[in-house]
Amino acid sequence: MKASRVTRVVKILTALQAEEKCTVDDLAKMFNTSRRTVFRDLKELQAIGVPYRFDSANQSYAVDPEFFLPPIDLNLQEAFSLLLLVHKAGKKLQLPFRNSALLAGLKIENNLPTKIRQHCSISLRNISTKVTPQAPMSQLDKVFATIQKAIDKKQKLTLCYKSLFESQIITTEFCPYHLLYNKRAWYVLGYSKMHKAIRTFKLNRVIELTKLDKLFIDTGGFDIDEHFGRAWSMIPEGRLYNIKLRFLPKVAHNVTEVLWHDTQQYQFQDDGSVIMEFRIDGINEISWWILGYGDQVQVLTPKVLKEKIVKIAKNMIKFNEEI
Repeated sequence: MKASRVTRVVKILTALQAEEKCTVDDLAKMFNTSRRTVFRDLKELQAIGVPYRFDSANQSYAVDPEFFLPPIDLNLQEAFSLLLLVHKAGKKLQLPFRNSALLAGLKIENNLPTKIRQHCSISLRNISTKVTPQAPMSQLDKVFATIQKAIDKKQKLTLCYKSLFESQIITTEFCPYHLLYNKRAWYVLGYSKMHKAIRTFKLNRVIELTKLDKLFIDTGGFDIDEHFGRAWSMIPEGRLYNIKLRFLPKVAHNVTEVLWHDTQQYQFQDDGSVIMEFRIDGINEISWWILGYGDQVQVLTPKVLKEKIVKIAKNMIKFNEEI
């Protein structure tokens, strides 16, 4: 479960215990999210064993106020998973407040039963993690904390930003909605007054943030899944395409081992190649992914994507032949 969802699920549990009853609409309004997200969070509560009940007459949910999560009494698997995250992955990822997370992990580790602590220590020596290159950011904690507080308080910010799209430094009044880690970096999504639309800003390009004495109202509730829709990654373009690709035998099994998109379907061919299909919003993001497979992939449809890949490939050849 993602950290943002964990936080929200815990808050929903607290709300259900504090309130006599809550409808889905109540919870959606309370946490500024969509009904669909609330239903997903309720399933998460059910999955971890929280005994909530549904009153069909009032269409409401409630949790027994006597229910409580047990104190920290980690079994071997729980302790090992936590320490693996803290000691291995946590040290390499660009996490906000990373030192605090490491300290918290050490505190928990120090209070584990001796046998569990010794087992985890020995096992972790033989485990390594390798993460993809991260976007370095010296002021991550400060920027992240400022945005996080602004999201919680629904407080407007003035954002000074090095924009690659505009090829200049821009300043805009900004209503932050959501923080996201994706593609090796942290991003914030929210409404930009300058662009008159919801935009995505990369945190390591933020030059300065100023808190304003103004609040914003998010009337519809922001749902990140709905915002991205069927985009390949983070940039919906407003048009759906049926993508059909043929990967040669050398990479066929490798490429099918990963779920690249929710719409992914594939069919292996008699010659060992595989046909993969996606239905996605936009073709720009997926173009760079396709190019990463070089001469091991062939674009079958749509024609516009095939032409785009051919054009980029020809430019690559021309550029490298000139050197």
